[in-house]
Amino acid sequence: MRRPLHPPRLPDPGLKRLLDLALGSALLALAAPLLAAAALAVAVRRPPGGLLVRDTRTGLAGRLFTLRRLATRHRRLCLLSQLPHVVRGEMSLVGPAPLPPGAPGAAAPWRQSVRPGLTGLAQLRQRQRSALPWDEPLLLDQHYVEHHWLGLDLALLLRALAPTGRASDADHRVRGYSAAE
Repeated sequence: MRRPLHPPRLPDPGLKRLLDLALGSALLALAAPLLAAAALAVAVRRPPGGLLVRDTRTGLAGRLFTLRRLATRHRRLCLLSQLPHVVRGEMSLVGPAPLPPGAPGAAAPWRQSVRPGLTGLAQLRQRQRSALPWDEPLLLDQHYVEHHWLGLDLALLLRALAPTGRASDADHRVRGYSAAE
């Protein structure tokens, strides 16, 4: 006789927050010299007042916050510059991407039930693929929210730290699919 399927056990939000705070603080302390050097390099090349990019984003429970990140084209430096948001509790290390208010999916109840993250299933998938179907990031974010656990968070963090590999665009699509359609 087959056992009934049980929904996955979601992590204790306090334990996830503790991991975010501890690991986020440690990463911020380690990255501080690199971020200071990057900020100095950006300051030399940009006009005054142009060190940080500021964007309004939707966070936990639909609260808006101002996302500040270093104005650099280096993706990893940009992500590291967002670590203060993790330490403050506005973001998590792993979660759905922080969306601007009014963006498709930004007001979805499932999205607002967790903190947005620096990395997650959709962010890692976008980093590895050149073209995703328009709705796949939203579906990956929803899947993460509905099935996340601390083991998955740790696996995604390790993947985020790994060098970027390019995977085939066609390996997850129906034969003959074209992103241009």
